[in-house]
Amino acid sequence: MAERFSYYAIAGNLIQYLTKEFGEPVVAAAKHINIWLGVSSLFPILGGLIADSYLGRFNTILISTFIFLLGLVLLTLSVATVPLHIRPAVFYSSLYIFSIGEGGHKPCVQTFAADQFDEDSEEEKKKKSTFFNWWYAGIVVGSSTAVLVAVYLQDNVSWTVGFSLPTVVVALALVVFLLGTRGYCRSVLVGSPFTKVAQVFVAAARKRHLSENLDGGDVCQGQGEAKIRSLARNNQFSFLDKATIIDAEDASSKTRNNWRLCSVNQVEETKLILRLVPIWFSVLPFSVINAQHGTFFTKQGNSLDRSLTSKFAIPAASLQFFTGVTILISLIIYDRLFVPLMRKLTGHPSGITMLQRIGVGIFTSTICMVIAALVEAKRVSVALEHGLINNPKATLPMSVFWLLPQYMLLGVSDVFAIIGMQELFYTQVHEDMRSIGAAAFLTVTGIGNFLSTAVITIVQLISSKLGNQWLGYNLNQAHLHGFYLVLAAMCALSLCMFVWFSKGFIYKELKSEDAGEDRDSLEEGKL
Repeated sequence: MAERFSYYAIAGNLIQYLTKEFGEPVVAAAKHINIWLGVSSLFPILGGLIADSYLGRFNTILISTFIFLLGLVLLTLSVATVPLHIRPAVFYSSLYIFSIGEGGHKPCVQTFAADQFDEDSEEEKKKKSTFFNWWYAGIVVGSSTAVLVAVYLQDNVSWTVGFSLPTVVVALALVVFLLGTRGYCRSVLVGSPFTKVAQVFVAAARKRHLSENLDGGDVCQGQGEAKIRSLARNNQFSFLDKATIIDAEDASSKTRNNWRLCSVNQVEETKLILRLVPIWFSVLPFSVINAQHGTFFTKQGNSLDRSLTSKFAIPAASLQFFTGVTILISLIIYDRLFVPLMRKLTGHPSGITMLQRIGVGIFTSTICMVIAALVEAKRVSVALEHGLINNPKATLPMSVFWLLPQYMLLGVSDVFAIIGMQELFYTQVHEDMRSIGAAAFLTVTGIGNFLSTAVITIVQLISSKLGNQWLGYNLNQAHLHGFYLVLAAMCALSLCMFVWFSKGFIYKELKSEDAGEDRDSLEEGKL
């Protein structure tokens, strides 16, 4: 909660700081924010790798928290004491130090928390599924509080106070985290997961001319390996099964060469990763849409009437609070009403599958952008009607609450897609690769910010050549509604791709010691 509070205290109103304090144009500021978010999304891969291979999740959380706390301290000092002529350099450096710390923190904290549940207990496994819902609820409480309290302080008191608050919150949270040190369950390190995946591909390539039947016996079962659970075999990506074949050279060797002979379990772990790759690609446009609420949504809100009373106006960035409220309400409805109802209809323990949940979220985000385009067209028509089309700083006689539907639809889509992706990328990788799985989920959001920057650049380039730039400095003269429709079309196309890939997806299965094979998760090959 503290990490999300600190993140949204910075990112939620960052476009305001860059445009007002540094004088950056709106489009340039949006690009800088998206690049920062995109680069930040790559650090969790490194953090997850370090956690799973070298330090363990607890130690990685501890060290990375100190790093992003350092970034927050430097960020606060940059707006409070650093001279204006060098402030941008110090400010951006602080942002990226903060991101490095988050890179170790984000992929490990949720995974570490989920590790506290005993997977050998059916009751604990059910609680873990609910845990992902309420974990996200905690995140939303942190982020929603930030866009209300921290953003208000930034806009109405000072940027120094607004950036100091998350620094204090994270410091207190670190103390609370350390209080539970003696009671935590910690995973055992088993080496680099990337190395194990690479070994499978190399071994399969070296034995590509051999043939092997899934029911054959001359394969490496990997007895004695320190595995938590054994995965069931299947014929998907069967070319990798050749890595398990014991040939004459393997049989005559006293020790196993891991680069030419891999266990069945190691091969199945690699297959788990490969199954997630097309899903990962197909959900990227969804994250492009999520990138808009902190950039163009906020700039739309700045042009509208934000007054609640004669003396108080709601900060435009604080509208993200309504996304958080929508998420919290939707989570309660989803967990207490929707899941029990769907269990009766489908017989599925979670009501609907993880992939179905993600698909609903992508569809909702598509509708969100269509609604956003219609509201933006209305906003521009109001500017035209009142002769304010050439005045980008004017406050239009149109309530900011016209934007609520798009913020609320984003919240609904998050409840389905974001939580669905979190659970999918956690449960569908092997236990010793779960930090990497969490990092893969986090990169979806970050790469979406890179893609958002790319889409902005392409739209600007094409529209400029046609003689009317869509995303200019003056939003009243821009064609932001057209940009939103482009994003809606991208998301609709990605939904079609997602459904196609989901139909061929096989959920993880575990071997059962008593009955041959038992399904660990959900029904095979169903969306």
